[in-house]
Amino acid sequence: MDFDDTADEAAYRAGVRELLDQHAAELVRLDSGEEAADAAQQERALRQTQRVLAEAGLVGVSWSREHGGQAGTLAQQAIVNQELARARVPTLINHIGLGMCGPTVVAHGTPAQHEKYLARLLRADDVWCQLFSEPASGSDLAALRTTAVLDGDEWVVNGQKVWTTLAHVADYGILLTRTDPDRPKHAGLTMFVVDMHAPGVTVRPLKQLGGQSDFNEVFFDDVLIADSERLGEPGEGWRVALTTLLNERVAVGGGGNDLGLSIESLATLARDRVPQLPPDRQVLARQAVGRASVAALANRYTGYRRYTAISRGGLPGPEASAGKLAGTAAAKLVADAGVRLLGDDAVYSRGPDSDDGRWQRNQAWLPGIAIAGGTDEVLRNIIGERVLGLPPEPREDKTAPFNAGSRS
Repeated sequence: MDFDDTADEAAYRAGVRELLDQHAAELVRLDSGEEAADAAQQERALRQTQRVLAEAGLVGVSWSREHGGQAGTLAQQAIVNQELARARVPTLINHIGLGMCGPTVVAHGTPAQHEKYLARLLRADDVWCQLFSEPASGSDLAALRTTAVLDGDEWVVNGQKVWTTLAHVADYGILLTRTDPDRPKHAGLTMFVVDMHAPGVTVRPLKQLGGQSDFNEVFFDDVLIADSERLGEPGEGWRVALTTLLNERVAVGGGGNDLGLSIESLATLARDRVPQLPPDRQVLARQAVGRASVAALANRYTGYRRYTAISRGGLPGPEASAGKLAGTAAAKLVADAGVRLLGDDAVYSRGPDSDDGRWQRNQAWLPGIAIAGGTDEVLRNIIGERVLGLPPEPREDKTAPFNAGSRS
């Protein structure tokens, strides 16, 4: 892949920059209240930011026009991502909807569901979450226990999900349930769209190491979901979920995007902090920044190559797991180097020189991202089996009825 912009890409990039400059006053910036005291006000501002960007044609760039997008290329989407980062626009509030839920609704939803949900998702009129992991089935997703029982033309849902990103602000979610416990665990699943404000849905935020509450546990107590909100046929939930997971691994690092703070941010910090260190520590600091730079840029450019393959008609496949692995490893190196450059100032929530504590928060946030979209161990298994063709470990639980297995 040629990493330089073509003439068309350069013109597109210039147009994106012009649009961002035109709407600068309407956008939230990372350095203008990242840790707002009023969470509700912050949410409203982030929704408005995505709405402004959507109306400017900078959201859903590679989505088809039929589904509310711009029918652009993935290279154009990468350019938009780069320019948003350059302009210090934070991650879009509906990134779960854009990267995971939306593509799943596009692939498996009905025309009525497309019309009802997709345009509002792009504008962040509705924020979405992904309800997969459970207390007893995180890495082994197909072992989930949340049940959906058909009653007339509605399904009655009971169970619990956990580690659900954005559930506390979400309007809708995609929900994976067990609808037939007599079948093997992968075959008895069904996916639904669920209204997060429906009676019986309870969301409880979980406090994280960095002090924020991005993750949540969600409880379903006799929640009614119309059969018209089903994604795919009953029992096809695993196939539908694979669409979500493949897109998730591209969205979470598999596309070469920075997870957390960019290498350019680290370079700026290093320029200011390294000269203040004793000479012997300057050498070590430069080595740490160099290692992080190599890892981050290698992941970024490999992601661009993967985007190129997808833009030529391919689909996100298991090789995206390698990108997600590399992305989280690179992000950890960047965050660790940044915190080390802060030195003793890292113990404060806000350091000197207008530092806003972003490096400390980012380092504390990354362990959760290492789990999101599959733990490192699960991803290595996927790469071994589906990319390298290594034999899988023998597992009887894939063929036995789910209710016959041990679920202690």
